Amino acid sequence: MAYSSIVKPGDHFNTVLYTGNGSNNHTITGVGFDTDLAWIKNRGGDDHRLFDKVRGVNKFLKSNTNGTETTDAIFTTNADGYVVTDAGEVNANNGNFVGWNWKANGAGSANTDGSINSTVSVNSTAGFSIVGYTGTGSNGTVGHGLGVTPKVIITKARTNSGRFWGVYHASKGNTGSQPLNDTQAFDVSATYWQNTNPTSSVFSVGSNGDTNSSSGMIAYCFADKPGYSKFGSYKGNGNADGNFVYLGFKPAFVIAKNTTSSGYSWELFDNKRNTYDGLANVIQRRLYPDSSAAEGGSAATDYIDFLSNGFKIRRNGDSNENNSTYIYMAFAEQPLVANSGTDGVPATAR
Repeated sequence: MAYSSIVKPGDHFNTVLYTGNGSNNHTITGVGFDTDLAWIKNRGGDDHRLFDKVRGVNKFLKSNTNGTETTDAIFTTNADGYVVTDAGEVNANNGNFVGWNWKANGAGSANTDGSINSTVSVNSTAGFSIVGYTGTGSNGTVGHGLGVTPKVIITKARTNSGRFWGVYHASKGNTGSQPLNDTQAFDVSATYWQNTNPTSSVFSVGSNGDTNSSSGMIAYCFADKPGYSKFGSYKGNGNADGNFVYLGFKPAFVIAKNTTSSGYSWELFDNKRNTYDGLANVIQRRLYPDSSAAEGGSAATDYIDFLSNGFKIRRNGDSNENNSTYIYMAFAEQPLVANSGTDGVPATAR
């Protein structure tokens, strides 16, 4: 039984849906906190946009491109979400939008744990930090502020054009990166992380500009928290009776990537963008962090089950190629059992 000290995962991660109105000062509510990292996507098609408070919320990066940071005052935060302007990419009239939101700790503070100084905004309870630093292009270390070893690190050069998003995932190890903005397989190179695992205080970077550009870097670091977040891998079996992945919680958000074969997109599912068609646990709608494409998925072939204690693949294809290894990131809607006060009621799938 997986017990969790985080009784309400929605205090740290939450997904919101909203309809654009094409007007300035459109207030989005329901996040439940003043978000520190917001990832917004037009479900009908457009680039992904990521805003965070360490870089400043007037700046965004796009997960589906290797482009540089854009400065544009289209987004501000409030105590229960954010306010967007009339810009079409975040507020097209009648557009259907999704926002995935994480809580850290504001604009951050100085960290000198590594050989490269950093600015760190950390939510130690939820195992999440936003890290800003200026790379050197040479081997070094960067303080992440978590106090525990991260399982996932996502990096992006802010103003160095052409640099990919770098992704360290503990299930694949320190020998390479799985770019977030590309469909390629796992890229083996010691230049990303020096073939060195992160520690409870720092992560290592090499000479690769995807992780260590002198133009300025941002990193999002995540650690496992029982009943709230889990980062692991599974093996595809190529049929509709796919693998069950135990998480210890009912998931709110799952993102997975084939690391063995090229040509497969990252796939992102959440608990808000659903059409069930009478299938109680089915999550049909997927988006692709490496693509601007519209939301896909159908009841016939494209879905996974979100269960009380994990998820099960219910399709062949991108998320279930036979004998391919997949990495995943998952965050909770509800822990299987919360170990706090009188809240000890097991989660149910629906």
